[in-house]
Amino acid sequence: MLPIHPPHDGDRPDIAAVLRLVIVDDHPVVRMGLAALINREPDMTVCGESDTADGGLACIRRERPDVAIVDLTLGMDSGLELVKALNSALPEVRILILSMHDESLHAERALVAGAHGYVMKDQAMQHLLGAVRAVAGGRTYVSAEMAERIVARVRSRGGARGDATPTERLTDREREVFALVGRGLETRAIATHLDLSVKTIETYQARIKEKLQLKNSHELIRAAVEWTRA
Repeated sequence: MLPIHPPHDGDRPDIAAVLRLVIVDDHPVVRMGLAALINREPDMTVCGESDTADGGLACIRRERPDVAIVDLTLGMDSGLELVKALNSALPEVRILILSMHDESLHAERALVAGAHGYVMKDQAMQHLLGAVRAVAGGRTYVSAEMAERIVARVRSRGGARGDATPTERLTDREREVFALVGRGLETRAIATHLDLSVKTIETYQARIKEKLQLKNSHELIRAAVEWTRA
């Protein structure tokens, strides 16, 4: 992973070419606001938008932007899976996560998946432009607080995740299943959505219940709904 730098939002390096960005977010108002914020900058322009993971991947393949701004939740799709796909297919595209989900719970997982930065949506007005310039310039961007947490974890535990919460210990696929449960999908619908067998989804659900110490399916649903709304 590239060295993590704390925010330098005032930095505006000389960029010979205008940075081209694609926004992948399932909320049209958010995309509109981000485009307005970005397009008023002389060194940036939005060259494409999408509200789905598949559409985002197609748009990014077509436009080949410098930076892709990706939400972690894209309707029923996972932004994290899009990050992995982009990192594999288009490694030259820098990826910045912009999400409502708590950075302390999701930033490390996003960076491991291939993202180059993480900004929470409630901090977008203050930090998004600096984050875009940072990742476009080859740096990794997280908040100063998150950078301190990562460094402290590495120093104290050698990178081990012994202090992770139960939810943090879920694998990426388990989290995806957990999120879909929280959005009201039943087992068969989750299996269809993820193109997996019902038995496989049931196995994931059993693992989630074990890791989160949930007694039954009712507790699983309740915990998933609460986690999805957090």
